Amino acid sequence: MTAADYHLVTMTTDVRLALLGCGAIARYHLDAIKGYVPRVKVTACIDADWTRASAYAVETGGTAFASLDDAISADAFDAISIMLPHDLHESTTLKCLAAGKHVMLEKPMAPTLEASARILEAGRASGRVFMLAENAQYWPEVVAALNLIRQGEIGDLVTGRAAFVSEYNPKWFTGQAWRLSQARTGGGITIDGGSHWVRPMRMWFGNITRVVGVVGYPMEEMQGDSLMRSLVQFESGVYASYDGLMVNTPLGPQESWRITGSDGEIVIGGFPGGGVNLYNRKHRSGLSLEGNWGYAMSFVGENQDFVNAILDGAPLAAGPEDSLQELRVAHAIYRSAASASWENV
Repeated sequence: MTAADYHLVTMTTDVRLALLGCGAIARYHLDAIKGYVPRVKVTACIDADWTRASAYAVETGGTAFASLDDAISADAFDAISIMLPHDLHESTTLKCLAAGKHVMLEKPMAPTLEASARILEAGRASGRVFMLAENAQYWPEVVAALNLIRQGEIGDLVTGRAAFVSEYNPKWFTGQAWRLSQARTGGGITIDGGSHWVRPMRMWFGNITRVVGVVGYPMEEMQGDSLMRSLVQFESGVYASYDGLMVNTPLGPQESWRITGSDGEIVIGGFPGGGVNLYNRKHRSGLSLEGNWGYAMSFVGENQDFVNAILDGAPLAAGPEDSLQELRVAHAIYRSAASASWENV
């Protein structure tokens, strides 16, 4: 019996989903599920902080658990979204896969490539769906830009610019001090949020082959890098700039991406609101595309992809191994900052 056969034979009703880690990112997952994703029911809310677990349980009708072991022993779920500190990804994922659970793991897969390789091997051997949650794959603005490129609206790609820039937001750190720890995250913003900007560039331009960059530490609260500036080169030979910045001070508006082609340009508004504007010979003054834009909407497609893979045996939009490219880019930038030279990805 294949993995797909298993999904179809045993998963004939809604997916029973556990949320492991009821922090800030869980809010995005749950809102997407409640508003847009059918065939899934949150049955377990797991967090060492009992107040958070209980609050999510009341909202979802699920059961609160203080530990993963308790939820597994209670057979409270079939699939799980793991939203924990990076240094806990390997041990937690291996435990869930060994228990026969389908797993969606938040990015990055792990702080190191070695740990990621062990996770991938366990995922392949498990016969269950293992998905790396890179929501940028489903970001409406990113997908719209990809469609414009494929339709030839800006001609051949010439260059690009990606900018992950934001003012420090306590929402992402209150009760989650681990995100300020270099040891727990594996670095700073480059390895943490940076993948959301690298994945779209890869979708549009292809894989990145080498990088040159610098990092800085302007935000005193964060042990890892809170500033990164780099150039990246793609397999095609095209170059793009890629920057990251988080500081505890007001910042002016800035777009997230600018994609320049031989016949025009696509500009995607800044995080988190977004929006897509097309500039070409037909629309010299710019055409603002209509859509249900915004970072939050990316979690809809992500969770739907996970559910479809479990219930229908449908292929994922991007397999978990695809996410290793983002991790390799982050590590190459860190190596480049240390060597002051180009580094291969």
